[in-house]
Amino acid sequence: MLTRLSLVILAVGDLPRARRFYEEAFGWTRAVDVPVYVEHALPGGMRVGLYQREGFGHNTGRVPFRVPEGELAPTELYLGVEDLEGAVARAAAAGARLLSPAAPREWGDTVAYLADPDGNVLALARAAGAQ
Repeated sequence: MLTRLSLVILAVGDLPRARRFYEEAFGWTRAVDVPVYVEHALPGGMRVGLYQREGFGHNTGRVPFRVPEGELAPTELYLGVEDLEGAVARAAAAGARLLSPAAPREWGDTVAYLADPDGNVLALARAAGAQ
């Protein structure tokens, strides 16, 4: 049986802010846009959904915890980028918080770590050997 990851959904505290952040930071195309949920189509067929925290709780029966301001959620999106410096600058301009500047990591990629406005960790990575 083939199981393929096609969608990651993040519970967010402020849906309009989260939608604006991801569109400004990464230029992702909005594929679904309803009052409590937005879904972005990424290159390669993957999708990232942003679900208003209370709406997310409607489906699961429990509302996820609110990440305190300045703290981190236990979630990381590892995003491959061609222009690492440009991607970091765009994410920061859109409201991301820099956690760790771009640096070669022991697995070979050069990666910068940031947090989105809801505290989700964003790893912006240039693959080993890419210029």
